[in-house]
Amino acid sequence: MRRDAPLPTLDEIRDRLAGQGITALGVAPAEVLDRARSALKERGSAGLADSMEFTYRDPERSTDPRRAVDGARSIIVAAMPYAAGVEPEPIRPGWARVARYARADHYEDLRRALRAEARLIRAAGHRAVAFADDNSLVDREAAYLGGLGWFGRNANLLISGAGSFFILGSIVTTADYPRSDPVGDGCGTCSRCEPACPTGAIVAPGVIDARRCLAWLMQKPGTFPVEYREALGDRLYGCDDCQEACPPTVRLSPRSTEALGESGPSHVDALELLGSDDETLLDRYGRWYLANRDPIWLRRNAVIVLGNTAAPGDGPTVAALQRLAEGDQPMLAEHARWSLERLRERGRAETVEEAAR
Repeated sequence: MRRDAPLPTLDEIRDRLAGQGITALGVAPAEVLDRARSALKERGSAGLADSMEFTYRDPERSTDPRRAVDGARSIIVAAMPYAAGVEPEPIRPGWARVARYARADHYEDLRRALRAEARLIRAAGHRAVAFADDNSLVDREAAYLGGLGWFGRNANLLISGAGSFFILGSIVTTADYPRSDPVGDGCGTCSRCEPACPTGAIVAPGVIDARRCLAWLMQKPGTFPVEYREALGDRLYGCDDCQEACPPTVRLSPRSTEALGESGPSHVDALELLGSDDETLLDRYGRWYLANRDPIWLRRNAVIVLGNTAAPGDGPTVAALQRLAEGDQPMLAEHARWSLERLRERGRAETVEEAAR
């Protein structure tokens, strides 16, 4: 293949990406990710993936970078911080929380930066394709092999000296770059993330049962499991609890705040969300994964949040839930009935508590 320009060095790539907010870079070999392949198959067979697809859909493909880029030799792995600092409180009862990673489309910034570098590599006569949040590659395993960090007990990749509030991306290329060395385990005896999970979804160090994981259940279509509705609390999309209990993440991630760029709101008015039409919701939240591009799953989550957090005697909330409970969408109606009963239970409990004072 004819070379029209010099191949960018890793240091040159690192310097340019640092200017785009990417704070960690490494190189993994473009070989079959054997450990990840075995884990995907074993956990899928054990039911731990539930109905989740993504990289579970085709482990043979998502663990072989040469299926993505024929003749690949290197995977340049990159990490960009997305949140840090103190978590704000909701504005008032009935507002739903958005996980830190979902408050802005940081993935688009990461893709743009990586695609620019891939173009420079291609200009030097090599194949190069950028991936971020893509089912073509198990990015956490590539990032581990590329020396960015280690796997925490909560299954997140912990970046050395910075924690886990990062998104990951990569460039798979036929260019041959010097490999990075993986780093050793940094968790030691710490297991604070395990009891911090509201549903006990961390079933072994580094192993998550998706059937219990709120982050997945909020995305999964269908009925939200009754046994986890109270645990959902005020969450609308995503869950940060295991990360917020992690000492390296809590202690070190605020150092990266200058690289974050703009971020969206931490909370959403759940009642207003229920009153919004599909077009409005897709315009606001369409960057999130919504099964079949249907905002009904956001409405389902918002209904549960209102049952858990709204003031029990709030008239507009009760009226909105009552309309849904009597409406023509069976799934939302069932959740609305649950939330109305939850509000009644909370109201009775508050009455008892006040009487005991």
